[in-house]
Amino acid sequence: MCAKHGQRNSVFNLKPFEFLWVFRGIHCEAFSLNTALKTYTPPNICGSVSAYPISSNNKAIVMSFELPPLPYATDALEPYMSANTFSFHHAKHHKAYVDNLNKALPGTEFEGKSLVEIITASEGKNPGVFNNAAQVWNHTFFWHSMKPNGGGAATGAINDKINADFGSFDAFAEQFKTAGATQFGSGWAWLVVGADGKLKVVKTPNGENPFTKGDKPILTVDVWEHAYYLDYQNLRPKFLETFLANLVNWDFVNERLDAPLFEGTK
Repeated sequence: MCAKHGQRNSVFNLKPFEFLWVFRGIHCEAFSLNTALKTYTPPNICGSVSAYPISSNNKAIVMSFELPPLPYATDALEPYMSANTFSFHHAKHHKAYVDNLNKALPGTEFEGKSLVEIITASEGKNPGVFNNAAQVWNHTFFWHSMKPNGGGAATGAINDKINADFGSFDAFAEQFKTAGATQFGSGWAWLVVGADGKLKVVKTPNGENPFTKGDKPILTVDVWEHAYYLDYQNLRPKFLETFLANLVNWDFVNERLDAPLFEGTK
């Protein structure tokens, strides 16, 4: 029982091939899942409730993805990226990719998989699922690629790595800006760790992501027009210059350098 709210736990039996709804809210104490007896003791629910199923093999299936929150306030990157841009780019565009992905998954082989698994498995097979899943990942990664008071020359281990693999920071910056400026139409410019362990700059069209080709992204910039048009109109090169000078989160890039592939869901 929850001492604070006076609510009791209850126990449900899991029958073969049936789903058990797991309620997630403000929990007073941990839940338990007895895999031998096929029973689930849910937590105390002391707040708003959302539901998730557990299958007969006791594997929780996340039925829907959620829009990840920004890692900073919507006005935190001003004057370089405005709250107005975020009101469209995050609250509408990013959210639409999440919503469309959730609509596309039920009844498919991708249901119940992680975001990275969905992107990898759907590429070249199901464009509707792939495009929305990849854009959910890409945008979440993009938000983390920026921070207030960011930009300028790289710091930490990534600075040494850039100098070793590109010759200088300026050489990297030119390649990165050129990749973004010359990506025809919509797409992304990336700094990635290649299969050989060396850094390189790549660009991808639409929602494509380098990790499906064996490269690990550690930095990206969005060059779809909705990423910059409200603040820079058609001046994509100016946006790219500002991104490197004032927005890049080198702390995040350093974290990604030796970390596993970004999950893309938070």
